[in-house]
Amino acid sequence: MAYVPTLKKKYQDEVVPALVKDFSYKNVMQAPKLEKIVINQGVGAAIADKKLIELATEEITNIAGQKAVQTKSKKDISNFKLRKKMPIGVRVTLRRERMYEFLDRLVSVSLPRIRDFKGIEGKMDGRGNYTLGIPEQIIFPEIVLDKVTKINGMNITFVTTAGSDEEGYALLKELGLPFKNAKKI
Repeated sequence: MAYVPTLKKKYQDEVVPALVKDFSYKNVMQAPKLEKIVINQGVGAAIADKKLIELATEEITNIAGQKAVQTKSKKDISNFKLRKKMPIGVRVTLRRERMYEFLDRLVSVSLPRIRDFKGIEGKMDGRGNYTLGIPEQIIFPEIVLDKVTKINGMNITFVTTAGSDEEGYALLKELGLPFKNAKKI
């Protein structure tokens, strides 16, 4: 029997029926689902120190469990000493099983490690997607504190098939994202 992540099983068994009931869909296929998770980290300091981009790539690869790619600048900006096609960031896109595994680790292990954590903001993007800003990468257990040279933040974007912010919010809340009590859509 093929391996099915715990969160994917929860999605199929609990989340879909709850969404169908809440939004009174005629068919279970109408229920929104998580399409992908994109982890993105800008490393502006890599312009001066090339080693930082390599370290960032390694860290994001460890966090995601999938090889991260470097993002390159699109144009020259002389004020920032930036040249076209210089590596200035790292990103990785997670889908299917890896996506569910990452989300499970994020919700159950990493987010509770944030100092004074009281939940995340519930501001959606208008299309049912949500971006979570993380101030420091050391909240992830995959990161070895002794090897960290620079504290970097990152953005984690949850892309859903939801048609509205309300549906996207309900989906992410059911999947376990710890939103603050006030519902801001």
